Amino acid sequence: LASCTVCLHFLTRLSFSNCLTEPIANLCLYFSVQGSYIIHGKKAPANSMQYMVSLQNKWGHVCGGFMVREDIVVTAAHCAEDEPNRVVLGTHKLSENYMSLNIEYFCKFPTYKSVGFGADIMLLKLSKEVPLNNRVKIIPLPTSSKANLRDGQICSVAGWGQNGTNFPTVDDLRVVNVSILNPQLCREKWGNPFPSNVICAGGYDTDKGFCQGDSGGPLVCDGVAVGVVSFNRNFNCKYPDVPNVYTDISKYLPWINNVMNTKKCV
Repeated sequence: LASCTVCLHFLTRLSFSNCLTEPIANLCLYFSVQGSYIIHGKKAPANSMQYMVSLQNKWGHVCGGFMVREDIVVTAAHCAEDEPNRVVLGTHKLSENYMSLNIEYFCKFPTYKSVGFGADIMLLKLSKEVPLNNRVKIIPLPTSSKANLRDGQICSVAGWGQNGTNFPTVDDLRVVNVSILNPQLCREKWGNPFPSNVICAGGYDTDKGFCQGDSGGPLVCDGVAVGVVSFNRNFNCKYPDVPNVYTDISKYLPWINNVMNTKKCV
């Protein structure tokens, strides 16, 4: 991580394997949130969130994701940088390793470049279909091209890993409630340039949200996955000065449906 800690005035994707920077004026210290640092959350109740999966490489957990079909996982596009090759699902406790499936292929949104440009969404095709049961379920996606979220609406985000700045990782899935922020306020707090087609929730002016942890997990509102964890800023997880940012799934529905229906990455 040492080589990635000083990336001022550059768009920064922070991972345990590399530091990818692209210069963009006035865009400082964007960090993707690989690893799942759920701040001021709680252990996820049993028999809940059975759609959650852990993307893993040879070193272990690198990102979160969620099942939307028996063989399709939604996650963040930047998660591909850590070269996950399998998913673990059907459990809240990663050490249990209840079920593991290989990833057949990644399908990033075609215009994705890096986190700060937006379009941070990716589909994973699994090596085979997973039988749905009381441990593995799918979560619905929005049905229209507009999320119809309300300012202050309470939603949730979940993930595995650290639950505070410099805290050790945890083994159990954790969840926290977060409030939807006004899009204009979010844009004002981040400044320009700022990606389009995103949702802001948690982080700003609160001690709840995600930190450098678990990109790819879902923002869930009223039982629907409306967003994908994308990025925040700085290493101060408890009191971030800007909102947490999620990819707005509703804006990518035509592409998602096309990939799922044709079974081709387009």
